[in-house]
Amino acid sequence: MKDIVKEFSGVRALDGVSLDVTRGEVHGICGENGAGKSTLMKVLSGVYPHGHFDGEIEFDGKPATFGSINDSEASGIVIIHQELALSPYLSIAENIFLGNERATRGIVDWHETNLQAKTLLDRVGLKDKVTTPVLQLGVGKQQLVEIAKALSKDVKLLILDEPTAALNDEDSAHLLNLIRGLRDEGITSIIISHKLAEIRAISDRITVIRDGHTVDDFTMKDKDNSESRLIKSMVGRPLDNLFPPRTKNIGEEIFRVENWNAYHPVDTGRKVVNDASFFVRAGEIVGFAGLMGAGRTELAMSIFGRQYGTKITGTLYRNGEKIQARTVQEAISNGLAYVTEDRKRYGLNLITSIAANVTGANLNDVSSMGVIDLHKEVEVAEEYRTALNIKTDAVTRFVGTLSGGNQQKVVLAKWLNTTPDVLILDEPTRGVDVGAKYEIYGIINDLAAQGKAIVVISSELPELLGLSDRIYTISEGRITGDVPREEATQEQLMKLMTVGEN
Repeated sequence: MKDIVKEFSGVRALDGVSLDVTRGEVHGICGENGAGKSTLMKVLSGVYPHGHFDGEIEFDGKPATFGSINDSEASGIVIIHQELALSPYLSIAENIFLGNERATRGIVDWHETNLQAKTLLDRVGLKDKVTTPVLQLGVGKQQLVEIAKALSKDVKLLILDEPTAALNDEDSAHLLNLIRGLRDEGITSIIISHKLAEIRAISDRITVIRDGHTVDDFTMKDKDNSESRLIKSMVGRPLDNLFPPRTKNIGEEIFRVENWNAYHPVDTGRKVVNDASFFVRAGEIVGFAGLMGAGRTELAMSIFGRQYGTKITGTLYRNGEKIQARTVQEAISNGLAYVTEDRKRYGLNLITSIAANVTGANLNDVSSMGVIDLHKEVEVAEEYRTALNIKTDAVTRFVGTLSGGNQQKVVLAKWLNTTPDVLILDEPTRGVDVGAKYEIYGIINDLAAQGKAIVVISSELPELLGLSDRIYTISEGRITGDVPREEATQEQLMKLMTVGEN
């Protein structure tokens, strides 16, 4: 790709970006949210067709003028987007060959479909039956189905956009090993990722994009291939400390949960949260560590308005007094706020304005007699835009147009606008680049300095160790440890996270 320029409404998302990828290599692409990484891959794969951008693309020694994604796939380029494109109610086999059916004279040959699907599943290391509906699979297995689907199209260049963003460590390791295996078979891969350790571990070469420009390109054989070089290239400055400095001022206990239990909403005989008790004090940041499926999110959602689970029992205390949080409104009125791990599905309305999202959890503040004061709505949103450094030219923009880091700031603004005492942050930096992470960490520290009680749920142990004053560990729905930060190590936390694991 040479001198690629792509504009949206006069704004240059790509401004002369060049990229070359060698056959059979794994090529990493890094950059902050909004740097242009995904846009560049959409240009390459025909999502943005030839003629809708400037610059030249050459693939396999020939000029590439793809008019659609079908054209690029016919040439052997397959892109797997961060938002997986699978039909949940179709089987694995049906998804693999959707649009590429094994058919004779318009009639699907199901025997051949399932047989070829089984061969592809063996190749990617997925042991589930090919007739299993995709909705029954976890995100890690769904990623493998996407790769099997790509392999069914005789892929030469596989593009993966944030492939491990929603995966646990085990699934991530399996996926990266699979990509290494594909490299050994001669398949070229391009990987976009915010996980710098992973991108350095898997890539043969890395290209860094910043503000629509190519700013760095190096191989892992280079002497200076350090993570600090990568960070400096991405954000334009060194982040000597990945976590901003913080002066602790921890006060009295604000929130306590005692003997909390919740059962699965469908399999009502299965206890998902098992007699959990914990507390958090004013100005304190308390982390929650656990493997995927351990019950962290289920615990948070069952506390906040009983959004998850059945047969929920236990007691909640705020400032020493018993409270109820049986509905979301009741939880909000009692000073609780919950920032969901899935901002696009549960945290935001992507097709409404930033202002509407910021005020959405506290409409009484911007309305009179049931009518929203649009001027006041914009005023409130502008205050949070400034306070949280949300990068946008107007709060009337649709929130779906923002980068992931700025979307996350909008979610934080929405809940801060309810003036909570207790903030539960579930994966607050998921899918967010290193620069935006630093800003969000600073916001969390500021909230703690204001005397808020903060609970942070994270799959990244270094994040919990860098942020938290204390860390609870959870395994199979039970809290298995309460470790002061000064005594915590990754090894110790992992041991407590796997207590009772088979």
